[in-house]
Amino acid sequence: MRAASSQATQATSSQPTPLCRLAEAHGVATSYSPNPDRTVAASDTALVAALAALGVDASTPGAVSAALAAREAETRERLLPPTVVCWGDRAPAALAGLPDGTRLRIATEQGETRASAEQLPPGVHALHATAPDGRTAEAHVVVAPARLPTPPGRAYGLLVQLYSLLSHRSWGMGDLGDLAELTAWAGRALGAGFVQVNPLHAAVPGDPTDPSPYRPSSRRFPDPVHLRVEDVPEFAYVDDRDRGRVRTLLERAERLRASVLHKGALIDRDAVWELKREALELVHAVPLGPGRRAAYADFLAEEGEALEDHATWCALAEVHGSDWRRWPVGLRDPRSSETARARAELMDRVDFHTRLAWLTDAQLATAQRSARDAGMAVGLVHDLAVGVHPDGADAWAQQEYFAAGMSVGAPPDAFNARGQDWGLPPWRPDRLAASGYAPYRRLLRALFRHAGALRIDHVMGLFRLWWIPQGRPPTEGTYVRYDAEAMLAVLVLEASRAGALVIGEDLGTVEPGVRETLQGRGVLGTSVLWFERDWDGDGLPLPPERWRADCLATATTHDLPPTASRLTGDHVELRERLGLLTGSLAAERAAAAADIGEWLTLLTRLGLLRGASGAGGAVSEEAEIQAVHRFLLRTPARLVGVWLPDAVGDRRPQNLPGTWDQYPNWRLPIADAEGRPVTLEDLAASPRLHALMDVVRVGPGAGAGRVDGRGRAGRHAER
Repeated sequence: MRAASSQATQATSSQPTPLCRLAEAHGVATSYSPNPDRTVAASDTALVAALAALGVDASTPGAVSAALAAREAETRERLLPPTVVCWGDRAPAALAGLPDGTRLRIATEQGETRASAEQLPPGVHALHATAPDGRTAEAHVVVAPARLPTPPGRAYGLLVQLYSLLSHRSWGMGDLGDLAELTAWAGRALGAGFVQVNPLHAAVPGDPTDPSPYRPSSRRFPDPVHLRVEDVPEFAYVDDRDRGRVRTLLERAERLRASVLHKGALIDRDAVWELKREALELVHAVPLGPGRRAAYADFLAEEGEALEDHATWCALAEVHGSDWRRWPVGLRDPRSSETARARAELMDRVDFHTRLAWLTDAQLATAQRSARDAGMAVGLVHDLAVGVHPDGADAWAQQEYFAAGMSVGAPPDAFNARGQDWGLPPWRPDRLAASGYAPYRRLLRALFRHAGALRIDHVMGLFRLWWIPQGRPPTEGTYVRYDAEAMLAVLVLEASRAGALVIGEDLGTVEPGVRETLQGRGVLGTSVLWFERDWDGDGLPLPPERWRADCLATATTHDLPPTASRLTGDHVELRERLGLLTGSLAAERAAAAADIGEWLTLLTRLGLLRGASGAGGAVSEEAEIQAVHRFLLRTPARLVGVWLPDAVGDRRPQNLPGTWDQYPNWRLPIADAEGRPVTLEDLAASPRLHALMDVVRVGPGAGAGRVDGRGRAGRHAER
């Protein structure tokens, strides 16, 4: 990182500069610690840019002085912050500081008016306070349960990237029909308690479309590319004159599917969408029956302006391209008269896209219902990406909530000296608080609608995010803090309303106290086997009894090598072929072999490594994968996840961080150890999969392990 300027350097002294005081007053960090023994000062450039994105002018010393004086006066005179939190039946702590004699009027979500904050029902309520000296304040009161309930017993389940799960019915990529089949089979035949999928958020169309599910156009609405077209009721009633086109589309879909399954082609999201869009255009021409029309009307009324905005963006993107900043000036504002006129002119296209959102929502409901009908205790675990694409629908419709000119990423650390820029605009914490976290609440409510649990990608973002000024490298960013108590209260409130679990992806750089705070509110963490070591002691693999209980325990994730690849060292060879190694090939091979050797030693000592032998009497790779999962069952983890490609020996990661066009990220079908694609039907009949799931169902210590929550979390480079 380049040397910080003198002002920022002074931020760590006993006399912080005015700029540093102003930054801290607005939640902008003046330094960060890449490790416990080192503190790095943020540059003046980063502080000024972050403050500007928050609407604070710090461009000159005079501007800093004026802004600091205004902030201090505002804080001094303010009766209440814009949002206050009440956990359980306790009164909001912020109210304790109000002057004696302050009168309260609270309008609850339930339509009541109260004069006291005691015993408020769960919800987000409007509070008006009047102090004896005449000062008044308006605030939102978030009332949430003290914590989410602990999952009953232990559940194990499957982790899968839906696009990678093709069946003999899907059109070139996995779809919601495949997901419903997977949940029904996994629940009934395997006894699984959940299926976790990648984010199903709507993508930004492009040429080609960005295949990453973690850079979506909208996080609130799912992508209709996941639709099973034949399962749309109106599909059966397409006009006879269009039946020939339907047959042609089905034939093209069959060829597209065959090219992936039998010819080694990559999943082509754009080709899939081209076919489905044409088919759905035919479906859209079919009139809805009275009952279906009434259900559609209910959906439109429930989703309201947010759905209209999303569909309008989709319609405008068809005409003007997907980057709304290049649209005609009047259309860049979703509330302008020009946009209203364009919406009216494109009403048929707007209706097409709202109809697709409704159909996709209905198939998501079917998939979750299928999971529950199959006996799954949890069902679908959806994934919430950390942010949205700057060109997409959410960034256009919610401009006032995003920090202009900033991008989210990660600071430099021991795993990545250059830091990371994820290209996602961050939410403005001040605007969120002023709205009572309205867009965040609506987002969570939509995701929980058809979920038994929600995984929060980079859950540390509830506390702080690394903001990078546009055009600058990640090393020149700084952390900006959010009101974690309010963010967490809204999350707990919406999860409790849905009766759902929350899983936080808390891998990577985590500041002290975050995991403990999340655990205290009932948010489960994420523990990946290879990173669970005694980092504060001898550095060896952490014994199973020392793992934390409140977590989802897995062997790998979508961003890491499959277990077979790690065990064989294939992941090192892959990175060497792509020029990604930071050291010599020999050194990397030796380090990987030593790492695996330590784990295999522990597995052997615990009596978990047994079964079929390979060449020369060595234990087979399949037996080692089974031993890894026996180990996970020895831990007290409440949820244990099996990466579905691990069940058939797939060696290819779905995403290889640090690559773009060098590797087919997000475009690989599930395959066997030889790289042959494996369909959903093949999975259901796979002896290797059933052998692994037999281990998970009856493995040693299943459900056992002391549940004390004192396990130490491992370290892992952030995406």
